[in-house]
Amino acid sequence: MQLQSARILVTGAGGGIGRRLCGQLAGRSASLGLLDRGPTAISALVQDARDLRTDAVVIEADITSAEERRRAVQQMNKAFGGIDVLINLAGILDFRPFDEADPGMIAKILQVNVEAPLLLAREVLPQMIAQGSGRVVNIGSTFGSIAFPCFATYSASKFALRGFSQALRRELSGTGVGVTYVSPRAVKTPFNPAILHHMAERRLIHIDDAIWVASRIVRAIEKERDEVHLGLPETLLAKINALVPGLVDRFLGKQAADLIDFSRQVP
Repeated sequence: MQLQSARILVTGAGGGIGRRLCGQLAGRSASLGLLDRGPTAISALVQDARDLRTDAVVIEADITSAEERRRAVQQMNKAFGGIDVLINLAGILDFRPFDEADPGMIAKILQVNVEAPLLLAREVLPQMIAQGSGRVVNIGSTFGSIAFPCFATYSASKFALRGFSQALRRELSGTGVGVTYVSPRAVKTPFNPAILHHMAERRLIHIDDAIWVASRIVRAIEKERDEVHLGLPETLLAKINALVPGLVDRFLGKQAADLIDFSRQVP
């Protein structure tokens, strides 16, 4: 896929991956819709839009709101005449034992990580199908293939996003519209609670650089890949988990006590 002049809407554009991803897309002369919410993210994106040296529009929207999703698509249509690529990057997580999780946070994670990407894709698909081209890009997680202790709701949301991506891809076969699912592991961004960095120091998880992850996302879009998993041994574990989940149960069982101890240090 040629990204020069491609009209790309990126949710979570003000985050650690989002800003680096938009910078790399701008380097390919794409036309960008930078979507996020909150004064800090929007202020940063306004400056980014001035510095990117490509056509860019900042869109402040709450993707959990049907009205604001429609408005975001309308702003893209007004600015660029349509959308060629939707990148569902925005997401939230919670790290704690499930029996201690806040019910409100459980609902919010599912709303932001599952419901909003599905409905935003539904918002843009009619015009993509009508033009006979386009791509929906869903950014998942290693936890969407390997369910980790203390990430039960987050894992559930990313398993759902991966399943949606597979089903939608099959449904859109022959329309000219593709679906890409990219599965990073933990990434060095403010998105992560500080405790995850301590876990990485203990080798309980691995954390990748946001610039590298952004470059892998761009490459997946250019190569029109269906599904991309990033990092070892997580990529291998995902394949093993699909075939012999009991082996992964035993592997993660050795880490479960440490994960639970770490999670209980979270305020």
